[in-house]
Amino acid sequence: MNLQDYFKKSVWESFAGSQGLTSDFVVTVIISMVLSVVLGILIYKVYGHYFGGVVFSNSFAVTLVGMTVLTSMLTLAISSNVIISLGMVGALSIVRYRTAIKDPMDLLYLFWAISEGITIGAGLYVLAVITFFVMMIVIHIFYNKKKRGAIYILVAHYDSETAGDQIIRSLGKMKHQLKSKTIRNNVTELTMEVLCRSNNTLFLENMKAIEGVRDVTLIQYNGEYHG
Repeated sequence: MNLQDYFKKSVWESFAGSQGLTSDFVVTVIISMVLSVVLGILIYKVYGHYFGGVVFSNSFAVTLVGMTVLTSMLTLAISSNVIISLGMVGALSIVRYRTAIKDPMDLLYLFWAISEGITIGAGLYVLAVITFFVMMIVIHIFYNKKKRGAIYILVAHYDSETAGDQIIRSLGKMKHQLKSKTIRNNVTELTMEVLCRSNNTLFLENMKAIEGVRDVTLIQYNGEYHG
């Protein structure tokens, strides 16, 4: 080994020692980052496949990948250095997130991505992979259950005494529940919760054809009203 190689090696060893870099730590970082990216992309794919909304937010889906990778990086940094861990606790304690989560399922995906990142950063790779498949199975089961029918709010206005009974009979075997019935002067407002097994809304045409029915409105219902 000549003098130049000695100085190069000494500089690298000094830098690596000051940064806490060892061969084992470098291998751990590489494995963690690769696995974080892979599981993050898979969570992204699961979110896109089982997305039940109207407008798909690609930016939110990409956030799931970033959350997995960044959380894994933070966990690795905290576990390798006590000073960094104290600094992270102080920095994260003052962070405030103002973005509103409209769908509770979005919150589930965010927590899923963060949990995978923490687990990978802690070196529990098998647990991270098993958790991913367990969550995917759970989402698949409950997603299919949800797809067996959609809940709607049916609002009908009529001014005939017999129209209300005919509206209920026109639902046939569809599951329904009376929510409210309001009478204003000669006009009655009937509100019902209806379970539709398919996208076929022909029953609305039958209701509108009933004598005395002024209008019929069908509103999707997922825990809150969507107009």
